[in-house]
Amino acid sequence: MSDTLARPVPGGSAPPRSNAVVAVLAFAGIVVSLMQTLVIPIVPELPKYLNASPSNAIWAVTATLLAAAVATPVAGRLGDMYGKRRVLLVSVALLVTGSIVCALSESLVPMIVGRVLQGLAAAVVPLGISIMRDVLPAERLAGSTALMSASLGVGGALGLPSAAFIADNFNWHVLFWVSAALGAVAGVLIMVLVPESKVRTGGRFDLVGSLGLAVGLVSLLLAISKGGDWGWTSGTVLGLLVAAVVVLVAWGYYELRTAQPLVDLRTTARRQVLFTNLASIALGFSMFAMSLVLPQLLQLPELTGYGLGKSMMTVGLVLAPQGLVMMAMAPISAGITKTKGPKTTLMTGALIVAAGYSLSILLMSQVWHLVLVSCVIGAGVGFAYGAMPALIMGAVPASETAAANSLNALMRSIGTSFASAIAGVVLAQMTTTFGAVSMPSENGFKTVMAIGAGAALLSFFLCTFIPRHRPAAAAGQAAPAAAGEAEAAEVSGARP
Repeated sequence: MSDTLARPVPGGSAPPRSNAVVAVLAFAGIVVSLMQTLVIPIVPELPKYLNASPSNAIWAVTATLLAAAVATPVAGRLGDMYGKRRVLLVSVALLVTGSIVCALSESLVPMIVGRVLQGLAAAVVPLGISIMRDVLPAERLAGSTALMSASLGVGGALGLPSAAFIADNFNWHVLFWVSAALGAVAGVLIMVLVPESKVRTGGRFDLVGSLGLAVGLVSLLLAISKGGDWGWTSGTVLGLLVAAVVVLVAWGYYELRTAQPLVDLRTTARRQVLFTNLASIALGFSMFAMSLVLPQLLQLPELTGYGLGKSMMTVGLVLAPQGLVMMAMAPISAGITKTKGPKTTLMTGALIVAAGYSLSILLMSQVWHLVLVSCVIGAGVGFAYGAMPALIMGAVPASETAAANSLNALMRSIGTSFASAIAGVVLAQMTTTFGAVSMPSENGFKTVMAIGAGAALLSFFLCTFIPRHRPAAAAGQAAPAAAGEAEAAEVSGARP
């Protein structure tokens, strides 16, 4: 699989539509992240809307998480094989279809089906970044991928107040009609303005590997996401965890011995890829901890002494600036990547996130405190998320870009899942009672924020093991970085 096909765009000048390509792909990323947050304001009301119990209604959220985890690496591999733009359009079509199904739903089962279809679109951002590597000139890549990565935060931050406004003023089905309309617009823009990459591997799709990974990931994430409800020592949760370990070990054994694996574990074992992915898990954990704490602090009654008694709309408005800060950090992140290399950018971002969490332990009693904290953490995430694709693309062949970026996105998702589980345990154990109501204590929230700071520092420590390259390699050239080639010799061997 030669990398000489990697860049159809010649030399130094950008093609006329480069700006349009970047804008369209970033818009598609924002649409997907909007989809992930639009149900948050209506979660408390879902049992009433769907005529279901609270424990069953939450599957409308869990189903999307599981579908996204399975779809992301599979879509990345399919993009490398059959065309990234083609798979991107399929992903957007699934988003639109799922949104329409949800918009027409009046009961739980169709809602879950629609949310699964929406979750299958989660690979849009890694696919978009991979398209950028193939069609943009090298000097545009660092800034463009940073902007694309920031689209996740922008969509999430802007989606919450928008969804709260719609839910408060219109029928809840409008949320999904809006999602369908935005997805349709994104699909049309992609068809018109985004060229197809000429980098393809072809070959045979690893169906056995995809099924094995799906079973392993679903078992793991289901145990993590439902452990608090089902009991961490229950037979179901322990059985799922054991099944996840057994299946994923067997899956890895199979992937190392198949000629055309879903995930090339030899490439994944390169030091730059391995430690970037490990740092991504830690940073994904750290980023999501804030999303769990700040909304609760804002909405708890003022009588608690630490709650601020605000509405969901206010929560959205408080968190919205974070997404704008992430977008503003994209060019700064790209500048550091170009001059110092993406490793420095990622380490800088991890330290900023740790500083934001540390600040939150001291400042959490006023609305402006939480705005400040969310913006500082958002700045760090903007730095870090912009650097991760550059590190990944600097160490893998262009023919494996989509699969490698999708795996990195999956690692961040796993980190957020662990954050949700651990924060849930901490807040369930550290409670205080007001009248007959038990709720998380102030020290419980501070403990979660301290854990978030620790996760960011762990990410910084893991980054120290990433090889340092010349800044020029950071932009993700058509061939792997020199250090990546050297590391390949350590883990390669003729594949049987």
